[in-house]
This record gives sequence, C-alpha cells and structure tokens, in this order.
Amino acid sequence: MIIDLHTHTLVGSDDSYIDIDELVEKAKNNGLDGVCITDHDWFWRHSTIERLCRELDFLILPGVEMNTEDGHLLVFGLDRFIFGMHRTGFLKRALDEVGGIMILAHPYRRNMYYGESVEDSVKRYSQRSVFELVDIIETHNGRATEQHSRFSQQLSQRLGLKGTGGSDAHQLSDIPSCATVFERDISNVQELITELKAGRFRPVDLRQKT
Repeated sequence: MIIDLHTHTLVGSDDSYIDIDELVEKAKNNGLDGVCITDHDWFWRHSTIERLCRELDFLILPGVEMNTEDGHLLVFGLDRFIFGMHRTGFLKRALDEVGGIMILAHPYRRNMYYGESVEDSVKRYSQRSVFELVDIIETHNGRATEQHSRFSQQLSQRLGLKGTGGSDAHQLSDIPSCATVFERDISNVQELITELKAGRFRPVDLRQKT
C-alpha cells in the first residue's frame, strides 16, 4: 500500500488550501491507497473520519502535527489535546500510555545553518536529545529541496532510525510527491502504528520515474 503520511486540510490547518474531498480525489487519481490527515495541533473526531472514509470510499487515517519545543512531530494514536503536549517528553509519555508513535517531521527546518555543510549540520543536529524520544524520521518531504532531503536522509542513516515519506501537502499541486510504501494492508490507525513499529515500510518519491 502507498499512503501519504503527511497532509493538511483547510479545516484544521489555517495555512492549507485543500478541501478534504479534493485531497482524496487527487490522491485516488494518482495511485495512492490512503492519506493521513495531520493538521496542525488539530484532532479530528474518529467518527468524522470513519464517515468520510465511507462517503469517499477511500482510506483516511487521523493523525496530528504537533508543534513542540523540538519542532514539528507527526503523531498517531492520540485523539485529543492535553495541555503540555508542546513538551516532547510529555507528548512521548502520553503516546506510550496508548501505544502510539511519533515521527520527526521535516527535520531540516531551522536546523541547517548558512555556510555549514550538510554533513556538519547532520553531525551537530544528531546530538539533540529529541532523538532519544522520536521513533522515526520523515526523510522524504514533498516540499523539501534536494539539499533538505539529503540532510534528512543522512540524519536517518547516522542515527539508525527508519524514514517515512509524506507530501506535507498544503495545496493540491503538492500531490503526488512523497509517500510511504507499506508491505502489508492497512485499514485503520492501529494497523498503521503496528506496521510503523514493525518497520515494514519504506519512503518513496513519486515524482521520480523508475
């Protein structure tokens, strides 16, 4: 299965221009098998997501992109905001209680210094304590430059953390770009978390013809 793990809609992200119906149609027409809605600090009701899946006949999985002291984290397994989630340690404990998972999104943002080589940036940033808490790194982001992608992928390799892909779509033209290929079928969030924890996935850049 090919699932875009990182998308935004105009319902929960004030910087997105995408209606969820348009998002699903674009994803369907471009060979995706599912999308994760990860609006900024916004939790979709599971009942709403289930209704949309039925109405649109497509796999839609709820997540959230949390703004924390360590940057943006894609979170799966939580269904409501709890004060303190801006602290990564607090967020990690909340996820552990429900068996959830978190992915460090677009790690290159504000972590590549001007005049510093990608290699030196990776070496410096890899010392951060956040990597004791995150499970996975987003290595393929649809809005990243080639240099950004190289940073994220080298970071993943240096730390021995697996990488995922997502479009980080804020407008329809962002799809298709990056996504994640799963070895097994997924039909709900719990199965997504299970496959992520098992490492049965790989990132893919859908803009590159093979």
